[in-house]
Amino acid sequence: MALALALGQTACIHLDLGVLGGPGEPEERLLQGERGPKILLLEIDGVLSEEEERGSLGFATREAIPSRVHGALERARKDPEVRALVVRVNSPGGTITASDVVYDEIRRFKADTGKPVIVQMMGLAASGGYYVSMAGDRIFANPTTVTGSIGVIFVGLNLTGLLEKLGIENQTLTAGTRKDSGSWIRPMRPEERAQLQGVLDEMHGRFKAVVAQGRPGLDAARIAELADGRIYTADQAKANGLVDEIGYLPDSIAYAATQAGLGPGAYRVVTYARKREGKENIYSQAPGGVAEPGVAMPESLRIEWPRGIEPPVAGPGFLYLWVGAE
Repeated sequence: MALALALGQTACIHLDLGVLGGPGEPEERLLQGERGPKILLLEIDGVLSEEEERGSLGFATREAIPSRVHGALERARKDPEVRALVVRVNSPGGTITASDVVYDEIRRFKADTGKPVIVQMMGLAASGGYYVSMAGDRIFANPTTVTGSIGVIFVGLNLTGLLEKLGIENQTLTAGTRKDSGSWIRPMRPEERAQLQGVLDEMHGRFKAVVAQGRPGLDAARIAELADGRIYTADQAKANGLVDEIGYLPDSIAYAATQAGLGPGAYRVVTYARKREGKENIYSQAPGGVAEPGVAMPESLRIEWPRGIEPPVAGPGFLYLWVGAE
């Protein structure tokens, strides 16, 4: 009680949401170099989702990736010193919409500015991570990169047997015979399966069209062979024409500099970060990012399950996501 009275008598308590990763203008951070024009390093780390990540207290801990990418590229458009863009991708993919929005933002930046856009794949650039990479002029894969997984997935289970054992009865009401298509609490009907498969096939077709645009050396028949959902090592991806080079982040930065007409040591590498995001060098990663396979799904893509029966899969939705990273 005494503490409450003391707090009540003070002016106010200021909470810097920027420190927690909430709203606030990102700062430009110098990562490499001392002089000359800039190369912007844009990181795309973690599961691609339209929703921001939140901590246990409900505060935003990380801005949604599409929003973060849009803000960074808008700022770069206004800075004449930014001469090239290097996109560092480390993602298993995510929702179809988030993947497509990020791809479109990078593609528009390239078309509007005419500046070179180079993609550097890190440990993981699969499914939606590969999709967004198609916006680059040239793609570098780290020697240990896992990429590919060109496909679409709709995660579904039939839990009716388990629910019966637990004495749980389905009382879902619908207006529209297919409103609960894909429900996990009843068997799927053949006509529903066919309709959902049609949606998957259409979204898969869009993915293959994006690959065709980003990899003009591959014809439709070859893309169809490669786009069966399998993953590839860096060497396999290069042999199949899915990436251009095998190299490290300094290699892709040096290539971007060359494409922008900048000589060795005559440029700076910068990024945009908020206060709590430590950015000391080109490998620094934003909080919440993902480093290697073994990715946990964000809460926004999960379903709440009764204790003890939560499956290790994403919630319902059509995803450009490699589930092997879950």
